[in-house]
Amino acid sequence: MLSIPRSVYDLSSMPAHARSANAAEKDARAAVYGAVKRVLGDGDIVILDGLNYIKGWRYQLHCEAKAVRTVSCVVQIGCSVERARGVNERRLRRRSRRIEEEGGEKEGQESGVTRGEEGEEEDEGGEDDAEPYEKENWENLVFRYEEPNPMTRWDSPLFPLIWEDGPEETARIFDLVWESIAGGNRKVVKPNKATIQRNRDVGADYLYVLDRETQDVVKKILEAGVSEGGAVRIAIEDGKEETVDVPAGVGLARLQRLRRAFVGLNRGGIGLEGVGNMEVRGIRVSFSGYLNDTFEREGR
Repeated sequence: MLSIPRSVYDLSSMPAHARSANAAEKDARAAVYGAVKRVLGDGDIVILDGLNYIKGWRYQLHCEAKAVRTVSCVVQIGCSVERARGVNERRLRRRSRRIEEEGGEKEGQESGVTRGEEGEEEDEGGEDDAEPYEKENWENLVFRYEEPNPMTRWDSPLFPLIWEDGPEETARIFDLVWESIAGGNRKVVKPNKATIQRNRDVGADYLYVLDRETQDVVKKILEAGVSEGGAVRIAIEDGKEETVDVPAGVGLARLQRLRRAFVGLNRGGIGLEGVGNMEVRGIRVSFSGYLNDTFEREGR
């Protein structure tokens, strides 16, 4: 229990220009996010019981679950605005009575509702001592509420549980939730391809090998003596070769400029999607293709 007060969502006391940057609400979400992140894993079940009324916030939680390769789902408690407003108003009245009783005010006078009404509130609401939202705060939260959409991946799977649903429907929804997160047929969460560490067989010597192999390709082109242009064969391995179509007038300065550009692209992993393993063979093939593409794009 983080014991975050519901007043953190209250924007009524703020000027209009500051409401979109409610620091208290953001700090509360950061505290919840940190608590969830600390316990989240593929071997535990984490239940986050909160408003979760912003789709961007739900997306952030979805991404965090995916990062640790564990499944997630959303359970939506469906309740009409009128009924929810009534529950909050009963909480407000209950809080007012409690303040009056604690302050010793209006002793012996009526507390605001009859005993029958109070019992009716408890039977219908069932909130006990739950704290209310201030009226303006509550209306603002309803206005800002972004309903979950099962068509989006961060709200899927979505399990709606309606306020009026009985024990049987509640048990059915619980079984569906359990099957989706812990059942034998739960989906396998795959990491984003962009976050997969690409394999480099050359290991810690990658930058050294990258520099050495590109230098060797440049050297082979210069040794071929194709000042008037022509095809230069670059040995790869096992008798395989790559051909670089060198245009006329290409000298050392231009080749070194292109080599430095290629090294810069591959130094930090940029542009490796089509390269595969950046071993010796992969570097020579990739650099040869890069030169051909550049010569063609620059009109030779």
